[in-house]
Amino acid sequence: MTQLVTAETAVAVDVAAARSRPHWIRPKSVIGGVIILAVVLFAVVGPFFVQDPHAVSSDGLTGPSAAHLLGTTNTGTDVLAQLAYGARGSLTIGILVAVLITILTSVFGVAGAYVGGAVDDAFSLLSNVLLVIPGLPLMIIIGAYVQHKSLWMVALVIALTGWAGGARVLRAQTLSLRSRDYVSASRVAGEKMWRILLVEIFPNLLPVLSSGFVFGVVGAILAEAGLSYIGIGASDSITWGTMLASAQAGQALLLGAWWWFVPPGVLIAVLGCGFALVNFALDEVINPRLRTYRMPRQDRQERR
Repeated sequence: MTQLVTAETAVAVDVAAARSRPHWIRPKSVIGGVIILAVVLFAVVGPFFVQDPHAVSSDGLTGPSAAHLLGTTNTGTDVLAQLAYGARGSLTIGILVAVLITILTSVFGVAGAYVGGAVDDAFSLLSNVLLVIPGLPLMIIIGAYVQHKSLWMVALVIALTGWAGGARVLRAQTLSLRSRDYVSASRVAGEKMWRILLVEIFPNLLPVLSSGFVFGVVGAILAEAGLSYIGIGASDSITWGTMLASAQAGQALLLGAWWWFVPPGVLIAVLGCGFALVNFALDEVINPRLRTYRMPRQDRQERR
């Protein structure tokens, strides 16, 4: 009886220790990481092995063949070439927007909440105003007044209209961390503000920042695709959004040219699924209530 109680206690201790231990390698993160890595490799390596995406031929609208694995558009351009260059353009916009949003949310959410006073009030007022204004109409208005729509300009427009929600979340977290004992001790010890923010505050906000970065990439790609679909996307680059816009303008759906609009749509969905899986894995690591532990088979047999 004593041995049975001891064995059950040891198993309970092992289970509790496993649940409290963060596991970064999870099936969701592995699958999501493989998907993201595959798309990134396609964007980096693919353009070196395809045709010129701007080359116009007399073939016209043709289906997949040996010469054109994904067919051609109504102007004879190779769809696979546009897909490879479009992957590079969409990922560039996604990463740029995610970086810009992370910087803006850190400044207006973290720094403003730590400083407090009039600075925090002004930053909070600005973020509240941007939260009230619908994002898509604001992006349409800004994009309509910009003549030259480069990748950087589109990324800047999307970032300026999408940082307010994340700033509110970081502000609430920073207000909670600002009153902690170790932050107060650093302040009393005479530590500089930038050191307290970088050493004491930001490490505790990394899970929230990483989750916001992941959603920023996916949201930016979808926003760019929406802007391109209505004609105000990047005009000097190829993205998956511009491919969908050109397919819609060329009536690809009515002509049955599925090879023109299905590949970019599928890649957007697959990449979003990969980032979503990575974000779910981050949530399980961050939130102890979402962590799961599978007991080893030997321990389950001993308990039986």
